[in-house]
Amino acid sequence: MIGNRLKRAREALGLSLRELEAAIQGQVSAQAIGKYERNEMMPSSTILLALAKALKVLPEYLLSEREIKLTGVDFRKAPHAGVKEERAVEASVLGQVEHYLELEELLPGTDQPWDAPTGEDFAINRIEDAEQAANALRRLWNLGNDPIPSMAELLEDKGVKVIALDLPENVSGSKAFVCRPDQEDVPVIVINRKHNGERQRFTLAHELAHLILRFSGLSDAEQEKAADRFAGAFLMDKDMVLRLVGSHRTAIFIGELAELKNIFKVSIASLVVRCAQLGILSKAAYGRLWTQIKDLGWNSQSSSEPHRFPAEVPQRMERLCLRAVAEGVISEARAAELLNISIRELDRRLLGQSV
Repeated sequence: MIGNRLKRAREALGLSLRELEAAIQGQVSAQAIGKYERNEMMPSSTILLALAKALKVLPEYLLSEREIKLTGVDFRKAPHAGVKEERAVEASVLGQVEHYLELEELLPGTDQPWDAPTGEDFAINRIEDAEQAANALRRLWNLGNDPIPSMAELLEDKGVKVIALDLPENVSGSKAFVCRPDQEDVPVIVINRKHNGERQRFTLAHELAHLILRFSGLSDAEQEKAADRFAGAFLMDKDMVLRLVGSHRTAIFIGELAELKNIFKVSIASLVVRCAQLGILSKAAYGRLWTQIKDLGWNSQSSSEPHRFPAEVPQRMERLCLRAVAEGVISEARAAELLNISIRELDRRLLGQSV
């Protein structure tokens, strides 16, 4: 039955039933489309083709029997995001993850199972407990003290599907789980494709916290602060920060912070907060620095601070797709559809002419 997939594809484009009716030139009514989505009727082959074309999916997608659903979605910093927008994002995430899972099935041995960390280190009763959780995860994943080169690459290597979407500016990201019958749930982290690399890296670490931490007795606001504390500690290891910055500073120039930013790949504001958390900066020194940052506009979403980093672009799905084409598992046309690009663009990527 095509109901769920039809509704998901429609919501992914943000279309109402009447708008979809108009998109197929009124070949059937909005009421009829609603019945298709509720599996009360089945469209004819002609209408199925028209719906697929309007929704920019293959007819085979609408007819697929694969059962997956998204749970645990929690959009961060989205006070103005409406239900329609959130449903569109959820539908897009499901569509992309389904393509991802299809590629892993076509290439046996390429799937990366998620092994959720366990143990008391990840039980959080206070905001400060997030610090030890970040240290524990670094040990568990053998990361040492060094800054993490690519958060997206690390998480995908651990079995987390990272999806970059165009989201409203005030939406940083979300975590979720894709559920499949008789199979393990697949963790997903969504990031805003429009954001800079510094902000995306922090979002990935923050949402990782929501995947692995077990909160007890904390309010929603405290959980967000704990996830922020985890993100800062995970991206800026305590021992490394102390070694590079020192244990007690009465002042730090912005220029020094800009150079440290190149090492840790975080925003200058995040560095200042981290130094305050570790007691490197006194309250007075922290206040002076934060005033400078605010005056420069570097604590805003449109910050123009120096040494901006490129976006954290998830690459694993594309690599799988190019491999599947090279091994003759899928056609170029199917690969282009899975990556949502043109065949011409796919050819450029196959030849290494585009990133």
